[in-house]
Amino acid sequence: MNKKRFLMIMLAALMVFVLAMTGCGKQSEGAEQADASAETEAETSDETEEGSVIDYMVLVNQNSPLPDGWEDALELTTITNSVGDEVQTESTAYKAYCALKEAVEKDLEGYEKGEVRLELDSAYRSVAAQQKIVDDFTEKYGEDYVKKYVAVPGYSEHHTGLALDLYFTIDGKDVYENEDLVQYPDIWEAIHARLPEFGFILRFPEDGEAITGYAYEPWHIRYLDSPEIAKEITDKGITLEEYIEKSE
Repeated sequence: MNKKRFLMIMLAALMVFVLAMTGCGKQSEGAEQADASAETEAETSDETEEGSVIDYMVLVNQNSPLPDGWEDALELTTITNSVGDEVQTESTAYKAYCALKEAVEKDLEGYEKGEVRLELDSAYRSVAAQQKIVDDFTEKYGEDYVKKYVAVPGYSEHHTGLALDLYFTIDGKDVYENEDLVQYPDIWEAIHARLPEFGFILRFPEDGEAITGYAYEPWHIRYLDSPEIAKEITDKGITLEEYIEKSE
């Protein structure tokens, strides 16, 4: 291989690496490039070299821990959000999120309080990361709040990479804290209306605490990889637990 050709190949590889580090959720002057690269980086198979396959209908809750070997089968996409935090998401779920983000932002064009941009707060979390959240939220909000809103490490749906916590920006200003997010029911209504179309459900709906074990969280969505199932769950107003129980 001649020197000129070698340099061209190395340059192309560098460009691919740079694009792979840019996500659809990151807002910048290169937003169009980020959206274009999102499809490329998210187009990864849910099957590993060993043949393991992600079960998108997996149930992880207060009574059901993360299945053994799950992380070995997990393909993750990494992005940086508007506040500079690194977020990892199961790659097929991330691709669906990008499509959801585009649709929601189009629906909210002309929003009276400014331009709305959807962002990822968190998705995949290791057990250690979940323990840190428990510790931080206990200090900030108290034990009663943590019992309602935060999963026990090892029993968090976020370990799957299929659970996404959302936030948004309005005219470039981050609306990030939970107590601030709940002040925008009109934005959440627009987001929730689009979820089934892209294979997502609202994981902890209103009036579902007795079944899910968690209070209403408008920001917490779950990817199922099936718009049909997501629509059925949403239309019937049931939880994932109820759907799985009726399907068994």
